[in-house]
Amino acid sequence: MQASIHVSSAPSVQYLLRIGDTCLILAQRLAEWCGHAPMLEEDIALSNMALDLVGQARAVLTRAGKLEAELGGAMHDEDQLAFLRDERDFRNLTLVELPRGDFAATMLRNFALATFLKLLWLKLERSSDAELAGIAGKAVKEARYHQEHASDWVVRLGDGTEESAARMKAALDLLWPYVAEIFESDDIDEQASAAGLGPRWADLRDDWRAEFSDVIAAARLTLPADRSFRSTGKSGRHSEHLGYILAEMQSLQRSFPGGVW
Repeated sequence: MQASIHVSSAPSVQYLLRIGDTCLILAQRLAEWCGHAPMLEEDIALSNMALDLVGQARAVLTRAGKLEAELGGAMHDEDQLAFLRDERDFRNLTLVELPRGDFAATMLRNFALATFLKLLWLKLERSSDAELAGIAGKAVKEARYHQEHASDWVVRLGDGTEESAARMKAALDLLWPYVAEIFESDDIDEQASAAGLGPRWADLRDDWRAEFSDVIAAARLTLPADRSFRSTGKSGRHSEHLGYILAEMQSLQRSFPGGVW
């Protein structure tokens, strides 16, 4: 069994891992819809969006590995970072590791995260890291499509039948407590902002909330009250769900180290 790798705790590396890991785990959850979506068109659309997110994760994790080496650490490639880290070394938002849920929950989560990622990529286009800025220039186009696709479904379901509206409301009640984590600031954010690497995620909160609220209103839904609860996936303290995702993702590479097709 392949042993786990250890990754640099440098703030710049950790900042990139938060982005790459969030895209990677969300892609894994979306891939679970392959063959199970309510219609063929959505089966294909969700699979393609999962591939977009994998591509974004690959690019950012590759840059994180190079940056780690530039700072004097070991050189890790995208596969090592994806398949050979322990659960506590992942920095994804807790929101993306929650179970797939029904179609309404998937679309609401997609909308919330695509809106955030669009705003983040737009800021990262001006990153002091030229490679990251280049990644952002491509990724923002994908995020815009993901946002548009998911927002259409949020409105369609929220302002649809009694059943679809009830499902979307239940999804909003379920997911809303985990949204606050996106915009929690810490030293990693502060140092990334000071270095010009990327924005503090908290600085995106107002724009995100304005876009999110407009769609929620169009769906005839009401935002739940904010809570004091904070999830902590960005800091490596995850829900019980991430371990199962990683066990599925990592089993082949752990069992057959360095295996290729």
